[in-house]
Amino acid sequence: MVRPESQTPTAAPIQSQVHAQMPVDTPSFAQELKELTLEATAERHLGSSSGLAFAKLTQMILCRLTPDKADFVFTNDTTVVASRSVNSQAEGGPGNRQTATHANTAGTAAIAGNGFGYAGSIEPTMMDFNSPSDLFNNSSVLNSLSDSISVYPLLFGDVFLSDIMEPAASLANLAWPPPAMCDDGVGDEEHVSLLVDFYFAHSNTLYPIVERRAFMATLSQMQSDPACAAAGALSPVDLFRVWMVLAIGSTAFSSVSLADESEPMLYYNKALQHAEEALAMNEMAALEVLTLQVSYSFFNQLGPNTWFLVGMAARVALGCGLHTASTYDKLPIDVAEQRKRIFFSIYMMDRVASIALGRPFALHDDDIDVEPFSAADDHMPSTSAMSIENNLTLQPSLLSVPLHILALRQIASRIARQVYSPSASRVATAAAAAAEKAACSGQTPTASDSATSREAILTSLHQELVDWRRTMPFPLPDLDSRVPHLSSTWYDFNYYTHLASLYRPSPLFPVMDAQRVKILANAAAMALRHAFSLHQQQRLAYNWLNFLSIFTVSLSLIYATTAQPSNLAAVLRQTRAIDDLGLAVELFEKFGIKFAAARKIRSMVSEIVARYRDVRGSG
Repeated sequence: MVRPESQTPTAAPIQSQVHAQMPVDTPSFAQELKELTLEATAERHLGSSSGLAFAKLTQMILCRLTPDKADFVFTNDTTVVASRSVNSQAEGGPGNRQTATHANTAGTAAIAGNGFGYAGSIEPTMMDFNSPSDLFNNSSVLNSLSDSISVYPLLFGDVFLSDIMEPAASLANLAWPPPAMCDDGVGDEEHVSLLVDFYFAHSNTLYPIVERRAFMATLSQMQSDPACAAAGALSPVDLFRVWMVLAIGSTAFSSVSLADESEPMLYYNKALQHAEEALAMNEMAALEVLTLQVSYSFFNQLGPNTWFLVGMAARVALGCGLHTASTYDKLPIDVAEQRKRIFFSIYMMDRVASIALGRPFALHDDDIDVEPFSAADDHMPSTSAMSIENNLTLQPSLLSVPLHILALRQIASRIARQVYSPSASRVATAAAAAAEKAACSGQTPTASDSATSREAILTSLHQELVDWRRTMPFPLPDLDSRVPHLSSTWYDFNYYTHLASLYRPSPLFPVMDAQRVKILANAAAMALRHAFSLHQQQRLAYNWLNFLSIFTVSLSLIYATTAQPSNLAAVLRQTRAIDDLGLAVELFEKFGIKFAAARKIRSMVSEIVARYRDVRGSG
């Protein structure tokens, strides 16, 4: 970490400072990140790429914002400042207030209740903050992450699944066509068409699971003969698919418009009535059932458990051999293409969920030897590979969008493996050990091969992100003005969020230099600006994934601004950090309509913005 020159506490070394115990009801960035991420996808464990260690690190450096360089502690109403001075505690000074400080490290504290305290002792174990082995080692930073956490408060407030589940009688009476449940001034069939169109413009361009021609044939049959479902003319997977498309389409629309979620929940519960029979049909039907539920869960947290469903889908796909090229050799080209779309949708889902949680991937890149699906749209002839090539035109197809998003997920996969994995931590530890050995022997430390290779990794991944942004599909399909990823701003937003994840402190580079801090600050600021631009365009999806992304880039900007080696007041005058964090505050206010946690995070970021203004004015 870059240490601020004049603002860094120098009265005593980190290892000798005394810390008081933090009350369990004191908010912290780490706790908010943990509750947000775990409540959204799974239980218990968060790994390094989740950003939890970074949240703790950001919390620690906020001591630069306090008058006596004490730890910056959030409360529900005001900011409480804790003094580290042993003398002031003995003399009944400021250190005797009911305060809370946390270890001046990246992760020796454990989660306790709703706060950020020490497990079982008020005396934290000290560590060397500059040591990579201490900072990002599983036994130190992540030692508390397997503890159970409370499921309260829920992301959506005090709402339980049993409170929103429709009774069986209501679902049994839900027939075709379903009633138009939103006040959009259109009839039932027209409302269904709107939801279907939005699903294929939005969700199916993220995860191309459903073949549109087959789906529209089923839909047409149900529209012409509403009794065909009850008569057994449609298979369970056909019925499940229809209700899930309506559920995903309506919940995706709700994530952009912040509309009520009762309609998608009704469709989702109706789809579940056919899930068991559909799962029992065959492996490909089972894969479609699982992946559609995962797609739904990315937009509606009140749906299924993302983490476990992705793992199940990955295992089924591997069992079918969808990761190997030989599996597709004797399949008709249209069947092979559809299976590739499902497989790589699972791959992308696995990357999104696993990176958010900091967990190992269910699908490993080295095991995959099949090429991605073609960019040919469903309406094109699909009898041979040659016909697909001949139908490609200068106008990018709709499938060029998920293909380009797949390329981003592959880059994110390499960032996770090369920057955040245990092997990256071992590389950084070896480099630090070599430097320490040279210093102990009286030699002048030199740039080691390890340091050079680490810089090469960072530079290579940065270049991959630049190339990805430059090669985005152009012009983007003009299907619906509300779809985020059909706007170039969405690609800018994702470019900068991934760049920020690359340059924030990590197992590969636990110690920051001034150049990387500035890159991180710029990437985080640009990510917030583009997120706000999507918000102004009414294209931002207010789902938990974007909530998590905006939270982590806000932390990145706070860290990079506060950790600048220059005078902090000068940094705040020369940059737009205060204004950019103001955009984050506005975004969290909007997310607060749907997520209770966003209101608390908004308050925490607002406190920092207020303190930044004080520092800028007094410098």
